Formats: sequence, structure tokens, C-alpha cells
Amino acid sequence: MADEKLKQEVDAYVDEVWEDVVADIDRLVRIRSVEDKEAAVPGMPWGPASHEALETAIGIASRLGLDAHDCDGYIGYADLPGKTDVQVATIAHTDVVPEGLGWHFDPFTVTRKDGYLVGRGVLDDKGPFVLSLYAAHFFQRQVERTGERLPYTLRCIIGNDEETTMADVDWYLERYPQPAFCFSPDADFPLICGEKGLYGGQFTSGHVVGHRILKLDGGTVSNAVPGQATALVRATADELPAADGIDIEPAADGTFLLTAHGRGGHASMPEGTVNAIALLVDYLLDHDICSRGEMTFLGMEQQLLASTDGSSIGVDTADGKFGPLTLIGGTVRTVGDQFVQTIDCRYPTSVTGDELRAKLAAFGIQFGCSYEQWRDVTPFYVDPELPEIRTLLSTYEEYTGRPGKAFTIGGGTYARHFKRAAAFGPHDPAVQDPDWVGIEHGPDEAISEEALRRALKIYIVSIARLMELDLG
Repeated sequence: MADEKLKQEVDAYVDEVWEDVVADIDRLVRIRSVEDKEAAVPGMPWGPASHEALETAIGIASRLGLDAHDCDGYIGYADLPGKTDVQVATIAHTDVVPEGLGWHFDPFTVTRKDGYLVGRGVLDDKGPFVLSLYAAHFFQRQVERTGERLPYTLRCIIGNDEETTMADVDWYLERYPQPAFCFSPDADFPLICGEKGLYGGQFTSGHVVGHRILKLDGGTVSNAVPGQATALVRATADELPAADGIDIEPAADGTFLLTAHGRGGHASMPEGTVNAIALLVDYLLDHDICSRGEMTFLGMEQQLLASTDGSSIGVDTADGKFGPLTLIGGTVRTVGDQFVQTIDCRYPTSVTGDELRAKLAAFGIQFGCSYEQWRDVTPFYVDPELPEIRTLLSTYEEYTGRPGKAFTIGGGTYARHFKRAAAFGPHDPAVQDPDWVGIEHGPDEAISEEALRRALKIYIVSIARLMELDLG
């Protein structure tokens, strides 16, 4: 099909199906598909809510005429069979992070406001996932009309555990072949060709809890800067002066609940965030609301959280491909008579996970804390001059009029699990959103309908062009 004719058909298709697209995004957003392994059973390894989202996604794919499958509850896929078994694939996910605090809209209903869709997952990643299905549906209708199959099988992989361990895609790749090329609509335009290493762990204090601080509770997930943190403390009213960002409420039996309000955000993009745990720690130390043992842990916290590039604890580093390391404290909890602080680090090629583990363990020892590493995924990079990558970038350029230049990020997407893959939109940092619009993993998560409509067109045309490449 000639390029201009294809684009005209794509324009008409998007106009025709758009309200159905929004309705299907809303169907998925209404499901609070947060991983819950404690409720896992056979066939639902990530918990019942995540499985409900997976089944709903498979139902949408089937309704759109795709050959959809649930893979033992771990993951799913929906195919448009081609002339060969060689696959061009997309991969997006139906799980989400918890809603967190600070929303001005119902997080589990799609709200339309000023040309934007608002709700948990509209950007990360239920909205883009639905786009991937409708992109395949465009070709399904073509095949149905003409009887001519695509050169390659088009597969939409339905992820269900991306926000935590990505164990779903590990399970998948142990059992199914790698696609010839895969892109994930779960990031930014123009295109992401590399991702920093993903590193996580936690510090555990000595048995110090309960003298002045009865409980610490901050953050919802380890891979987000927390916007709120609380402490239940034993104190008198005159020991607790008013302070910006700190709410003070009397509790029972001579105790008070302190609530710190920061500015949350994704762990990979900490610039501009304010860690609520750090605000709370500073208040407790400034006003001596702690015993000696508790003070030692808070001192560790204060130093750990004083920077987001690791410089305050001596692990800062950078390289030419990925830029600087980032490190944030995501959650703090009271476990028995100990405090547990999690960290999330995104690292470039100038350091290794083993080096980070050694430095972090040594840092914790200074404050009587043990350290445990529980994640280390090495950096990912694909050559931006590959024909598949150039195809995606040139399509982006045509639809936006902006340069199509690949870049690297600190976030982690499914792309890093595949041999030839990239993360490709739909968010475009070149477009200025209103101040009220929230980001992924934050309150009031939103994306403009115009951006999603354009992304759907870009995806369809990009897939058509990928089908013309020699991928065998």
C-alpha cells in the first residue's frame, strides 16, 4: 500500500474507533491491578486483581479479532498470524503501581479533563497497551477485507508483572521464541535505545524501635519517591512545634502522629521531587524526638536521603551513554522493633552492582544497620542505527515534525529483556502539559488524548513499515 494512502486510512480508522479505545482503557483502569503475591493461587501468580486485568485484556483482544491466550496466568499474548512464524511484537502491561496519595480525581476511573485522560494506568501502561491492540486490529481488518496476510506474525504480548520484578517476561522467554523485533509502548518518544542498570536493596536497623518512635511508615513502593510519610511518636505537645510540610495530630496515651508531605515521583526521574521520609527524619532530628538508638538510624536516613545522585553516601558516578547514577529511598517501615528502609538505584556502566553492594553495606555498618541486596539488572543498550530503530524514528519524525533521536533513560522497561527491542512512546517530553497533569507513578496520572491518538497512528504506520523489512 502506498504510504499516503496508508496514512489516510489510518487517520480514518483512528477517528472511527477512538471512543472504543477510551472505553477499553477505562475498563482496564477500573481494575486496581496491583501485584498481591500473598493472594496468589495457581493460575494467578501475581494475585487476583492482576489476573482480572489480564483476563479483561485478553477479552478485549479477542473481541478485536485477535487470537488471544492466557499463559497460565503469568502473561498473555494476542496474535494476528502472518505468512510466517517470524514475529514483529509489541509488549505492554496491565499491572499498575498503587495509587498513592494526593489525587484530585478517582484514580480507578478514566476522567476526561481539558483534552486529557486521567487515571492510574492511562499512561503507564494500560492506555498504551490498548493502543497496541487497536494497532493490531487495524491490520486484522485489512486481512479480513483483502484475504492477504502480513509478511510476519504480529504479536501483542500482554504483560502482568512489569511494575515489580518483570518475572512475567522471564517466564515467557523461557517458553516462547524471541520476536525478530519488539517495541514497548511504555515510555517516551522519540525512542529509548538504552536503560540504566536496575538495582535495589534495603537497610535494616538494630533493635532500636519503641523508645520515642513507635512506628515509621513512608512510601508505597520502593521504586517511587514517597510523597507522604508518617511517624507515631511518644512526646508532649510543646516538643512538637509547627513546621512546613508536617501535620501534627494527637493520638492515644501521650502519643502523636506526624505526617510529612513531600512531592512524589518515579525513582528514575527524581529531579524536582521532595522525599517525604527525608522531611520527617529532619523534623525528628531537629526536635530531638528520638532515643539514642533511634537517632543513629535517623542519622543514616538523613545522610542517605540528602541527595538523589548517591553523592551524599559516596556512590555517585556517571558515563557518556547513560549520564549520572540515581539513588532514592522508596519506603520505610517498622518491622517488629527494627526499621527497614528500601532503596532504588539506576546505575550507568561506570559502576557494577557488586561495587554498589559493597559500598552500601559498608555505609550501613557505620550506623549499625545491615544491608541486603535484592535486585541487580545490568544496563541495556541497542544500536540506534539498526534498520528497525531507524524505521520507528523516521515515522515519529513524520508525524511530529521533531527530530527522531534515540536516547537512554534510568527507567526499566520490558525492552531490556529482548535481543532486538526498544521502548517507543507514547509520552512526548517535547509537549508541555498543564501543571495539574500528573506523571506515571504519581497522583493525577494523565496523558492528552491528542498524544494518544497520534501515538496510535505512529504505531500502525511503524508496524506497516517493519513488515517491509527483511527480518527473517
